[in-house]
Amino acid sequence: MKGKKLITEVAGIVEAPVAVVFDDLAGMLLPDGRRTGRFTVEDLPGHTSAVEVVGHTVSFQGGWWYRGEWSVEPHPRGALLVHRVFNVAQGMRWGVPPANRFFIGFAGRTRRAFAESLVQTGRRLGCATRLAAPGAS
Repeated sequence: MKGKKLITEVAGIVEAPVAVVFDDLAGMLLPDGRRTGRFTVEDLPGHTSAVEVVGHTVSFQGGWWYRGEWSVEPHPRGALLVHRVFNVAQGMRWGVPPANRFFIGFAGRTRRAFAESLVQTGRRLGCATRLAAPGAS
């Protein structure tokens, strides 16, 4: 996708096969069972997001600026789970952070929520997990 600016990225290693990790991720993000293609979901009352599932990547895009991407990639210890948040505003992209107090501490909150989610993934799959440096492979 053109015109997207990375806001934050977090990654973790899940000591399980890529397909198993992706199935767990898709089950958490896409509880209706759809695992391929493009479609919309009502993620909050009155708010919809466009969803795209390609390979082992799930993307949600909603509102005027937000795009979240979760991908599962091969790793020597199993799978690398990566979550990226992008600013995809078409106009006035510079205005997204100042207009949204949500960004104060956003990267830290994203990392904490991801770490908690990673622990839960390990519990569900019965395997070890740990945070990884962004861009790690």
